[in-house]
Amino acid sequence: MFLFEQLVRRELRQKYQGSVLGVAWYIINPLVLMASYWFLFGVVLKLFEYEHYPLFLLTGLVVWLFFSQCLTQAATSLLDQGSLIRKARFPRETIPAAVVTVQLVTFLVVLGLLAIVTVAIRGTVDVGLLLLPVIVACLAAFTLGLALAVAVLHAFYRDVGPILGAVLLPWFFLSPIFFSVESLTENEGAVFVLEWLNPVSPYIIAMRQVLYWGEVPSVAVLLFVVVAAAVALLGGRALFRRMERELAVVV
Repeated sequence: MFLFEQLVRRELRQKYQGSVLGVAWYIINPLVLMASYWFLFGVVLKLFEYEHYPLFLLTGLVVWLFFSQCLTQAATSLLDQGSLIRKARFPRETIPAAVVTVQLVTFLVVLGLLAIVTVAIRGTVDVGLLLLPVIVACLAAFTLGLALAVAVLHAFYRDVGPILGAVLLPWFFLSPIFFSVESLTENEGAVFVLEWLNPVSPYIIAMRQVLYWGEVPSVAVLLFVVVAAAVALLGGRALFRRMERELAVVV
């Protein structure tokens, strides 16, 4: 536990070292992306028309940024801490877990501000907000499971990181960040693919329903986010445990 705390503190210090704005960058970056995509899709192309479209965008962006940044940074985390792995015996899961924890801290800051803004604009505090901690916890568990898998796979196979970087870009545009799936297409097959074969989509949908729409997500969505989180975490942990024995050799 002590080592985990030290790793988290070290990651936080490294992120903010030499930065005047510090954690504010993690608020500014989503806002800049939101403004760019709102101008492109909402003003120039006028592809999507939602009330308070910038908030619609932001609820999807914050989920995606947390997810994608965790995976990309976790991919190289074991290699970055190679000297520590070779010198000491400790639960190696703590390294990618520390990466996810640091991202979770900044994600919660942005999410808290977003929740305040959306509630203020709607003017009501809806019962769906009670599910927000559950959705966040499931998203964190889901992301941690994939981060463990990506970290240990990249330590053995150095192509995993570049492949991940290539996959994340189309994955981003196929996720319901700029649109709701139902408004994009009426084709049932396409709806199924976009909603259920993309494992990030239900987390974005659940977050948007709670924050933006002020609704309780459907039972199917809630069941997916819980089951996917459990499967990803258990599967990622099992893979990590199976491969970690040779980590000291490959890093």
